[in-house]
Parts: sequence; structure tokens; C-alpha cells
Amino acid sequence: MEERPKNNLLRVIGVIFVGFIGFFFVSFASLYTLLIIGQREMIILIVVSVVLYILFILRFFRLLKGKKLTYTMVVITATVLLTIGSLAAYDAYLVNITNSAEVDLAEYEPFESGTKAVSMDGEASFHLEEDLPRLDGATALYPLYSAFVQAVYPEGDYPHVGNSVVQSTKTDQAYERLIGEETDIIFTAGPSKRQELAAKRAGHTFDMTPIGREAFVFFVNVNNPVDSLTTEEIQAIYSGKITNWKDVGGKDEDIQAFQRPDDSGSQTALEKLMYGIPIMEAPGEEIVTGMGGIIKETSDYRNHGNAIGFSYRFFSTEMVRNGDIKLLAIDGVHPSADSIRDDSYPLSAEFYAITVGERTENEQQLIDWILSEEGQWIVEETGYVSVE
Repeated sequence: MEERPKNNLLRVIGVIFVGFIGFFFVSFASLYTLLIIGQREMIILIVVSVVLYILFILRFFRLLKGKKLTYTMVVITATVLLTIGSLAAYDAYLVNITNSAEVDLAEYEPFESGTKAVSMDGEASFHLEEDLPRLDGATALYPLYSAFVQAVYPEGDYPHVGNSVVQSTKTDQAYERLIGEETDIIFTAGPSKRQELAAKRAGHTFDMTPIGREAFVFFVNVNNPVDSLTTEEIQAIYSGKITNWKDVGGKDEDIQAFQRPDDSGSQTALEKLMYGIPIMEAPGEEIVTGMGGIIKETSDYRNHGNAIGFSYRFFSTEMVRNGDIKLLAIDGVHPSADSIRDDSYPLSAEFYAITVGERTENEQQLIDWILSEEGQWIVEETGYVSVE
């Protein structure tokens, strides 16, 4: 009669002991998962661990056994595998959309047969032969500075990746490389506050020379009835105050407002457009790494027909050429070369050739040539608007 209470006490102690050890193990594993993999995977780990612990208690006290135990294990295993498989499939879908939508910059590499980079009809009046400035910049501007290279650099092999003199590592990495003095001139939109602070900490000041003008644009699926938004409506959408298209003349559908990672050129442009208004925190799946990806996501009517995204005019209309999106007019003005030139489009902005430290003679001469009639012809011929 006394053995059963004693056995039950031992079982309780065993359950507590296993729970104590499991708590520390799961805590450590969850922290590691959060830091290395992500929050979603951490939650899955915790939930699975709790379910297994409950199952252990039920089995330990023989409250679950035989076929019930088998069925329960099968259901739990199937649920976990289905959940993990579904999440993995969705992740693969997002990766595929981003990767498949990105532009192949190799098509714009200088001196390559069939390159899409603009070529001058004759020889440029300026040439570099040695001590070539190392170049980097935004994806959207690579076709432009590739054309500069094709005009004035010695003919050769300049792949846009690797250890090439002429690279395209995207805006955020280009700024990092410039601050770290790993490259000499970058071609991008203006820096974010974080990038300015990083330069200051490194003892640098950005020397920014405007070399052209471009439009920061917003786009929606071509089937979206909304054709125009005001600046205030854009601010309200990205601050989270407007969440349904019906509030701006569209259908009764939630707005899915895509964003880009911090310090990317277009996300920095959005931050400047907000004029200090806090941008709402976007769910992870609504932050798209590449500009091509944000266009693909918005154009996919089956999945994101209620979406809005942003980019730059040349990239979205010339480099990607996705017929399933339409650019929105802002404050009643549509983005075009003419509206950028006369500054009637409200989101027109300059882009720059940016350096840090004292410029070398070749760096300064190259920038001076870019501002010359020949350089500005290339700016216009590529598809941007000149500064003169």
C-alpha cells in the first residue's frame, strides 16, 4: 500500500528533473536558433519541445500507451513535418522570386560582345591608362558607370563581381567598401543617416558630386485601379495609418506595402520621403532583398495583387521591363524624363559620384569628364536625366 505513493513521488521527481534539464537545453538551443537562424525557427523549436515534454509526462505516468501513443506520435510527427515543409517551401518561393527577378548585370559589362552598355560613336576626348580608379555602386546605376568605363578605361576584362576594378555590390555594400577604402568612387543615391554616421566614425566625409537625376517611383499591380497617390497618402501608407486601398480610391483590400532592407538606396529614399515620420515595421516576408524582387512580388497578381512597392524609374522600366506593374503618378504628376528635367515630378532626385578623402588626379579627372558634354550624353543615352 505504501509502495504506490512512493513510486508516484519518484515519478514526479523524475518528471521535474527531466523538465529542469530540458528547460536549460531548450533555452540554450532557442537562443542559438534565434541568433543564428531566426525567430520563427526558435518558436517552432520551443513548441515542439513543449509538446514532446507533455507527451513524455503522459507516457511516464502511463496515461497514454498502446495504439493511442502510436497514433499521437504519428499525428505530432506529421504536423511538425508538414509545418516545417510548408515554411521551407514558402522560403524557397521567396528566394526564387527574388533571384529570378534580378537583372543579369553581366549583360552590361564593358567591352563585352553584345553589351547593353551605351557606346559612344567615336573616341572620348579623355582616356585613362593606369592607376585606374576602383568603381562600385548601386545596381540601377551599373549600366551607367559601365558605359563610362567603356568610354575612357583601357579595353579589358571588367567583371562586375569578384576582385574587379569595376564592381556592383549594391548601395549598402558600396558605401561600406568606400568607407573602408576598398573602392575609390561609388555611384549611388545620397547616403542614409546611418551611412553618414559610419563615415564620420571612420574619420571620413563624403565628397558628393551630382552627375545625373532620376525619379524615385512607386508601383502597383497593373490591375490595381489606383493610378495616382499624393505624397501624404504615401506617407500614411508606409506609416501604417492607411491600410486599405479603398481609402485611396481602390478596392476594399488590405495594402501590402513592401520595403527594402535598411541602407539600400531605395529604402533610404523612402526614409527621406517620410520627413521623420516613423515607417511601420514590415513583416519579414514584406522586406525584399533585391529591387528586381520587389517588382516581381508586386506584379504577381495571384499572390500580391494588393501590393505596393518602390524603386527607381530606369531600373523598373528599362532594366526589368515587367509589364505587370504600373508606375503611379505622385501628386498628379507621372514620372518621366520631362517631369524629372523640369522638376515637376515631386520625387525627383540627384544621384552622385561619391568619394572619401582627397581625390587622386585620375579620380578628379574622371568625375570632371563625367560632367562634360560627353559624359552627360552617356547619362542621357543610358536613360537618366543629365544635371546640365
